[in-house]
Amino acid sequence: MKTFTDQIGNTIELSGPTKRIVSLVPSQSELLFDLGLNEELVGVTKFCIHPKQLKGTRTIVGGTKTLHFERIRELNPDLIIANKEENEEGLIKELISEYQVWTSDIHNLDDSFEMITELGKMTGRSDKANELVSEIKTAFGTLKPGRFDKNLTAAYFIWREPFMTAGGHSFISHMLELCGIENIFADSKADYPEFKLEELGPHSPDLILLSSEPFPFAEKHISEFENIFPSSKILLVDGELFSWYGSRLCKSPEYFRQLFTDI
Repeated sequence: MKTFTDQIGNTIELSGPTKRIVSLVPSQSELLFDLGLNEELVGVTKFCIHPKQLKGTRTIVGGTKTLHFERIRELNPDLIIANKEENEEGLIKELISEYQVWTSDIHNLDDSFEMITELGKMTGRSDKANELVSEIKTAFGTLKPGRFDKNLTAAYFIWREPFMTAGGHSFISHMLELCGIENIFADSKADYPEFKLEELGPHSPDLILLSSEPFPFAEKHISEFENIFPSSKILLVDGELFSWYGSRLCKSPEYFRQLFTDI
């Protein structure tokens, strides 16, 4: 038996490389696939949309907040991958009572690297995991945080009614920092602080970033924010490239460069 400790301090035991994996985290489902675990990944959530091959070919065990336990039992997994933020604590505890559950807790790139490396160890894909970490490090090494003429500030919105932004302890805020952009809500005690419409007026960041997920901000929402932040530049952004902390990170730096080129 080999022992592994996850990122919230729980310990699991595995007799060898896993053969039947259920992933409850979209970004980590994509990661497992990219690590070469196509056959081993037997169950995913309805939000696990990448790669496209997963759709219709894996058992859907629910969403990230709600699960069909009977489907999980039918799959008889030897490993379940969860995340502290994306999955409900009560659900994780219930799963732990029956299965080996490894839970990630991601706030920065180092957390991501640790997660990728550990998943590689647990699944017998250490070489591929190490290659991926090296690729992501190289990609982020090309970002130039000091390239702007001034210190840009931003508010990154993930939800509407109530309005929710990325706080300073979030992975999204870390991505902004790596781009050389200051999150105006970095001092918030909440990971995702909530605001009423009238509370937003006093804030005047250089950039308003409206994410494509979890709330699907679109062109029709821009005018609302223009009224609240008349002096800010408003951009619709790809939420996956700001918040997915698996293999998709390889694509994030180039996206950030293109997004902020003309700022």
